Amino acid sequence: MGAWSGGVSDPTSRAPLHVEVIPRPYAPLVMTAQDVPAPFVEALHALRDRRLRSEVRLTEVPAPGRIAPYSVALSAEIDAPDGEAELGSGRFVLLHDPNGQEAWDGTFRAVTLVRATLEAELGGDPLLCEAAWSWVEESLHDADAGFHSLGGTVTRIVSQSFAALAERPAQVEVEVRASWTPEGDVGAHLDAWSTVLCTAAGLPPLPDGVAAIGRRR
Repeated sequence: MGAWSGGVSDPTSRAPLHVEVIPRPYAPLVMTAQDVPAPFVEALHALRDRRLRSEVRLTEVPAPGRIAPYSVALSAEIDAPDGEAELGSGRFVLLHDPNGQEAWDGTFRAVTLVRATLEAELGGDPLLCEAAWSWVEESLHDADAGFHSLGGTVTRIVSQSFAALAERPAQVEVEVRASWTPEGDVGAHLDAWSTVLCTAAGLPPLPDGVAAIGRRR
């Protein structure tokens, strides 16, 4: 899967774009692409044009409507090669407030989620959460994605079955929630998030010199 495209037409591009526009009380109910701030339009282009690994199935989903005036949300799934199980899933949300927000220390905010099922023996690893958080920091640095005001949580869930279900193997899930204020090309931040997702799902890293080649839906 490469980039995504969606529905609100951008007059400067041949490809359509989706954008969740939340009109302010004094704004008209119908807004066109011309009403969308240029920085957000540029950000949509950067997300649309970014190519991710072919294992990542990217889909646009409804964006949150009350956090910022402009937002876009993408979800992703990674399936096992046999297609019988989902190795990982996640969501990437880009928020934009032209007036900025104090908590962001900027006008953009990336809000991300990654979930994955891990090997059962990792459930007792006391450093699992620290390792999972390092995926976020390392992926941002490796993607050369400038950022500040980074924060988040890592949750480990261990499920063990009993009685009639005792034969079921233990299951370990990890959930990584992270948000940060992006600097520069937001496409690099989408790339970093997808790397966290692929790492959590257990995909081997791409060899040096091999570029991810995705396809546009």
